Amino acid sequence: MEINKYIDHTILKATAQKKDIKKLCDEAKEYKFFSVCVNGANVKYAYEQVKDSDVKVAAVVGFPLGAMSKDVKVFEAKKAIEDGASEIDMVINVAALKDGEYAYVEQEIREIKEAIGNNVLKVIIETCYLTDEEKKKACELSLNAKADFVKTSTGFGTGGATFDDVKLMKSIVGDKAQVKASGGVKDLITAQKYIELGATRLGTSSGIEIIKGLEVEEGKY
Repeated sequence: MEINKYIDHTILKATAQKKDIKKLCDEAKEYKFFSVCVNGANVKYAYEQVKDSDVKVAAVVGFPLGAMSKDVKVFEAKKAIEDGASEIDMVINVAALKDGEYAYVEQEIREIKEAIGNNVLKVIIETCYLTDEEKKKACELSLNAKADFVKTSTGFGTGGATFDDVKLMKSIVGDKAQVKASGGVKDLITAQKYIELGATRLGTSSGIEIIKGLEVEEGKY
């Protein structure tokens, strides 16, 4: 299993400096991770670091609360693409979903997807704040709006990905969208389980530990 190709190598801390972004990008190139995932202000610098490799740049939008206005999220997504991102991980307006404002939530996702064109849109539904019915609804709205992925978590909420949530999300999106597990994916066994349950991408800052675990399992150490 080329588990490295499932990994979005991530650093989203407020204190992440250029030296940290460079280290992230160097590691992503060394281990051939799918992408680096960074905050918007770091997209241009990250792109400069990885542009001569196969590593993509993913940018978070509306992060981490999702409580910005729709127009601001659309602008943020466009700017990230201009700066070199080819994937956008957006946070839904969680409160709007919980208020039953489904048309608004769907329209927000749709407008961001239209704004970024053929680039990949991942929709963070922040499962830790949602009931199972709300998780299902968020996945349905994401499908309606033509999102490419649904994603469990920001990693900044009260909880991250769970096996049950990934299983539930996969049951709703089927083959119409992909699932990204994020938040708390820290070791090989956990990563492999999420992949077995249908996740095709893993958001983690522990990618190197996961790869080293695989190397141990395969007898390379």
